[in-house]
Amino acid sequence: MTVLAFLQCSHRLAATALMAGMLMFAMPAQAALEIDISGGTETGVPLAVVPFDQPGGIDDLARIIGDDLARSGLFAPIGREAMPARPSAPDQLRIDDWRAGKARYLVMGDVQRQGGKMRVRFYLIDVSSGARLAGSQITASADADRSVAHSISDIVYEELTGERGAFSTRLAYVTERGSGDDRTYTLQIADSDGANPRTVLESPYPIMSPNWSPDGGRLAYVSFEGNRSAIWVQDLSTGERFQLTDFPGINGAPAWSPRGDKIAVTLSKGGNPDIYIIDLDTRRSQRLTRDGGIDTEPTWYPDNRTVAFTSDRNGQPQVFRQAGPDDRARRLTFDTSYAAGPRISPDGERLAMVIRDDRGFFVAQQTLTDGSRQLLSRGGGEERPSYAPNGAMVVYAAQSGSGSVLKISPAIGGEPQTLSYDRGKVRDPVWGPFND
Repeated sequence: MTVLAFLQCSHRLAATALMAGMLMFAMPAQAALEIDISGGTETGVPLAVVPFDQPGGIDDLARIIGDDLARSGLFAPIGREAMPARPSAPDQLRIDDWRAGKARYLVMGDVQRQGGKMRVRFYLIDVSSGARLAGSQITASADADRSVAHSISDIVYEELTGERGAFSTRLAYVTERGSGDDRTYTLQIADSDGANPRTVLESPYPIMSPNWSPDGGRLAYVSFEGNRSAIWVQDLSTGERFQLTDFPGINGAPAWSPRGDKIAVTLSKGGNPDIYIIDLDTRRSQRLTRDGGIDTEPTWYPDNRTVAFTSDRNGQPQVFRQAGPDDRARRLTFDTSYAAGPRISPDGERLAMVIRDDRGFFVAQQTLTDGSRQLLSRGGGEERPSYAPNGAMVVYAAQSGSGSVLKISPAIGGEPQTLSYDRGKVRDPVWGPFND
């Protein structure tokens, strides 16, 4: 959420009558986000993902793998019409036919059903040398086709880049349907491409700012149940949850520490919105910032000690960092009149944030060592950036007509893929950790 969104929502709710309805947990899956693949992959490494030899009733594995690799911005899958053949195994491959084309690498494979399971074989080939770079056989349940495809994407990505792939990870986000007093909010989790959504919480009360625990087993979020804000922590496997904070005033913007032992939050219990650190073992809170401005939207550095956050202490929202209650807050963003919603990259070297100019709000990325900055979005109405756990992609919310969508941009820059939701608004995305 933007620096003042929480305060604005609090004011709206204070003027609204209580909404009736019961909270619902572990709901059936909702409508999946639809993927709109736009341009922008032409500068990536060209590779061919040949349609797998597979039976009916299974998702097109090659399409999922190609979409995954294109989303990283590092690869440009060639169209199927440009493929000289459709091999599924090395003994069917005539490598000279492929050397005359654009693709530098080739992914192919086949699928066989075995009762309620499926066996998937795949191969990654270097076209120039003909060498097999990777290959494996995966056995899984017949309904795990998308998970298998994401796993293959991860293997291919790591083999070709040396970095771990993040396609098997998950997103969390909030949806909003209806209007006026007849609104429904849901907290959902889905695959990294928006497929296989599952509702964690459904409520007539606004839900905001979900944040993953480092082990991926829990979500912290803000709920306005009873028309007052509180921070909740929910177990994703059992649906059980507990209320972490319920102080008078603002309870907002939870952010789990990298080790999972603390959560940074925004509280106004001291009279002013400041950053507090809550120890999850003792439930005790320690005030981090003490300033007359609004301090909110904390995000952790990998050291488990330093926090970056948004503050308007100098008049306009900017990003600061602070390593403890006795440390002095240091400003990180300059050369822009507005910088908010910070997220530190997993390696601690970059900062994603929202900046504003006369065209609107944009997601930008700043290198922390030299302060250099690049735009990652193009639309002018973006918010809430969040890094993939390998730092290679950034998800964020964007305005689209009267609604909103999610977009995933390569961290190196380039055109995003759009995840649209046809039942209302979708916002507050946050990327989950690796599934270790």
